[in-house]
Amino acid sequence: MSQWTSYDLLTIVFLSYSAFSSVEILSFIHSVLNIVVIGFVYLIVARLSLIQPISQMIIGEPIILIKHGKVIKKNLKRSLYSLSELLSSIRSEGNPDIKDIDYALLEPNGKISIIISQDVSPVTPKHLNISTKYKGLPLSMVIQGKVQHNNLSLINKDELWLKQELESKGITSIKSIFYAYVNDQNNSLTVDMGKDN
Repeated sequence: MSQWTSYDLLTIVFLSYSAFSSVEILSFIHSVLNIVVIGFVYLIVARLSLIQPISQMIIGEPIILIKHGKVIKKNLKRSLYSLSELLSSIRSEGNPDIKDIDYALLEPNGKISIIISQDVSPVTPKHLNISTKYKGLPLSMVIQGKVQHNNLSLINKDELWLKQELESKGITSIKSIFYAYVNDQNNSLTVDMGKDN
């Protein structure tokens, strides 16, 4: 569905309307029965999609659109994916040159997975055998003046601790805060008042 254009969606809506305009709903019970039957069929199909051979028929399987820098035209045609859409998708992922792509696969959910060639992939600390320190996860404490109590409990703190931290920074009103977060490693609080510099 994520591949659908606006005219695809419009066509489906009109086809659905045309198909179901002949269906006559006699009563509220009839309507509820239709909903239950459709829901039951959906659950059966969802269960069947967990079985491997049937899953390929229901959900589909990835289609290789680019292999070792070459577009596979027959797969492009079979997937009803245009070359311009493909080029746009790979550019939006930061890959302007097809030659730098080892594989591009159209996934069953309509998204394109891109695997770039090893010789152009970015160098990471792991490639250089450099160990890195965990920087922690930023947890929101205040979002647009509202305290995020669930996140406070994740770091074993309460609203009193938050108020004390804010007062130490000269902030007395939580409602005036645009965004505040802490790092789960050291509980250091960062506050953004939302004022343009």
